[in-house]
Amino acid sequence: MTFARGVLALTLIALWPQARANDWPRWRGPDANGISKETGWKAEWPAEGPKQLWKAKVGTGFASFAVANGRVYTMGNTADTDSVFCFDAATGRELWKQSYPCPLEPKNHEGGPVATPSVDGDRVYTCSKQGEVFCLDAAKGTVVWSKKVAEEIGAKKPTWSYASSVLVEGDLLIVNEGSEGTALNKADGKVVWCNGKDMANYSTPVPFDAGGKRAVALFTKDHIAAVTVADGKELWRYPWKTDYDINAADPVLSGDEVLVSSGYNHGAALLKVAGDKPELVWQNKNMRNHFNSCVLWQSHLYGVDEKELRCLTWATGEVKWGDPKFGKGSLILADGKIIGLGEKGELVVAEASPKELKPISRAQVLGGKCWTTPVLANGRIYCRNAGGDVVCLDVTGR
Repeated sequence: MTFARGVLALTLIALWPQARANDWPRWRGPDANGISKETGWKAEWPAEGPKQLWKAKVGTGFASFAVANGRVYTMGNTADTDSVFCFDAATGRELWKQSYPCPLEPKNHEGGPVATPSVDGDRVYTCSKQGEVFCLDAAKGTVVWSKKVAEEIGAKKPTWSYASSVLVEGDLLIVNEGSEGTALNKADGKVVWCNGKDMANYSTPVPFDAGGKRAVALFTKDHIAAVTVADGKELWRYPWKTDYDINAADPVLSGDEVLVSSGYNHGAALLKVAGDKPELVWQNKNMRNHFNSCVLWQSHLYGVDEKELRCLTWATGEVKWGDPKFGKGSLILADGKIIGLGEKGELVVAEASPKELKPISRAQVLGGKCWTTPVLANGRIYCRNAGGDVVCLDVTGR
């Protein structure tokens, strides 16, 4: 009986879905789409919310988190000085802090850095609001090199300064600086190509494959464009002019289709790309992303329409449901579930379903203004507010 029970137990273990932990090494996660591959994390919490493992203060800003190799990275500003922080992901112990002068620039918001660090091997890449790119040692925080990219290429500064996170593509770094992006050699910061000196916009380049070539899609002040990673050659463009020249949310790509969305009552559009000529599939005002990007999951789009959390049908743009209490929050998806952080600091987990928004758990985890996207990595959820309060929450289920 003992042997039989042992065999049965081993069989059940083998058949039971295994939890899988994953790092989140850059803005929008491993695949740059806002979706975590993590499974087995605990979505149901007690009334008081998940256990808080640690908290920290990092200064004013809106940078999200990069998590890799047991470390978590983010940025903030104090007294016109930016700091890149590295914490032990499990304990919150500060491992290092690298600082440099940078104005707060509180224009219509609190100010501070907006870009999220990008981890690639033993290096961390960041970008300041002044368009300066840093390469830091991931373990020590020492500066390997820095480059005042915007100044070097003579680019016109955007109204709300630079917000693009650094995209690592092979040996290159792609940033949304200049007319249609700029590429640097990641080893030394040398400019490899630059697409003009006009005012950049605020989204981060999104990588994809285009006919056997690696490419990125990125917003400019008045259109969306796709350019090749190797040489910056434009593959296609589509006009997208908005009030105040603000295109801040990243485009969402699926096959040969691209979703663009902007706030200030502009709306969204689905484009189908055939060769070098994107064609309009639909356009409406059902999804007006002010700055936080949507997530595509099982043919439905989840995102924030100005101040309302919504679900839209990808193919038609039809609204399936909305939650006006969410505010200008943000979300990611993991294991088929929405992890959303409302503008006032309420963390919500719900099944990603077009039928209805049915929360599994809710918890007030922060106060203040919360515009920054939360991150799930290795059984922990990281959240922050504009003032720089950071919390790490345990959702391992142990």
